Parts: sequence; C-alpha cells; structure tokens
Amino acid sequence: MKKTLFLLIAIFTFLQVNAQTSIFNNLLQKHVSDTGTVDYKSFKADALKLDAYIGYLEKTSPDNSWSENKQKAFWINAYNAYTIKLILENYPLKSITDIKQKGKTAWKIPFVKVGGEVYTLDYIEHEILRKKLFDPKIHVGVNCASGSCPKLGNKAFTEQNVDEELTQLMKDFVNDSTRNKLSKKKVQISSIFDWFKEDFTKSGSVIDYLNTYSDIEINSKAKISYLKYDWSLNGK
Repeated sequence: MKKTLFLLIAIFTFLQVNAQTSIFNNLLQKHVSDTGTVDYKSFKADALKLDAYIGYLEKTSPDNSWSENKQKAFWINAYNAYTIKLILENYPLKSITDIKQKGKTAWKIPFVKVGGEVYTLDYIEHEILRKKLFDPKIHVGVNCASGSCPKLGNKAFTEQNVDEELTQLMKDFVNDSTRNKLSKKKVQISSIFDWFKEDFTKSGSVIDYLNTYSDIEINSKAKISYLKYDWSLNGK
C-alpha cells in the first residue's frame, strides 16, 4: 500500500511539474526568438500566464528526492522567469541595471518566492546553482537580460533536456562572434569567462574549456583579452 501511494505521489508530482513547465515553455517559444531576442512588449500582454507559472514556483519546494538535473532545471527556470517578471514590471527600460529598489540592484532585491521562501537572483545563482548544483554551463542557462549575456533559450529546461540544452547554448555562446571573437592565436572573449574564471578552470585552462565547444582549435598559448560587457536590454 505504501509503495503504491508513493508511486502515485511521484506520478502526480511529475505530471504537475511538466504541466507547469510547459506554460513557461510556451511563453518562451512565443516571445523569444531563436537568437535570444525577447519581445517584452508582447510578453507583457501574457503577464497573467507568466504569473500562473510564478504561482507554481511560489508553492513548490525542490528537495533532495529530486534528481540533480530536475533541481537544476527548476532553479534555472525560476531564475529566468523571475528576471523576465522583473523586466516586465519595469518595462519599458533600456537596461536591467536601471532597476533599483531601496538602493539594491536587480540581483540583490529579495523578491523571488520559491516554496514559501524569499530569495534574491544572486542567491539562486551563486548559493544554489554554483555551489550545490555546480556546472559551468549554468552561466549560459541563467539569463541577465542583456546584450552581452548568453542568449536566452526559447525552451524551458526540464529534467530530461537540461544537459543537452545547456551544452547547445554553450556551443552557441562560445561560437557567437558578437560575444566571443576566436582565432587560433588570439581570443577576445566574454567577461563572463573572467568574472567566473574559477568555474571554467576546475579541469584545465580557460582555453581548454573554450576548445571543448569551439568550432576552431585554439592554441593553448593564445593571447586572451576580455570584451566590454553590453548591458543594454536583450529586447526588440
């Protein structure tokens, strides 16, 4: 009897998570282009649907019974959904850096409600994703709504697709000449690789990491410089 009850609860949870995630997925498909450009104006018209997904996040608590991939997908989706919500609440604007509340930047405002707790975007990124669910590819999953940020994917992450989607997003990011300029002997790369160097160098150098995804083979002694970050909104 207990096994049957546990199985039914697991099935119900699976169906609920997938149903709610599909709401966010449909919104991304509708309002985000394949290149990651967001139509915030049209997204704002669907704010109630986004709020329905946010409502699910507010009452859902990921726990250790969830697989690492399921937790990772959930928290990246939460980060991105709340970032979009914050932009919509302040739209129109030129940059996410224009958002301030009581002297706090967008990333330090305690407004992210998940499972009855309140978080900041920074806490989700640095304390949950980077520490507890570490994967350098997280940096192309969470989106800072800015021009130099890796593109916002137009698919919601799931337990089943998170590894594949993050890998593709990292390949797209590394080989995007507007965000990283690569050649055999010299690379001009995103400041993300500088700010979070420790994440990308746990198994080798930054060049080693780039070569995992790069379409060209970069010399191990290539000269490295970092590009100025564009904080303008990633909108139409």
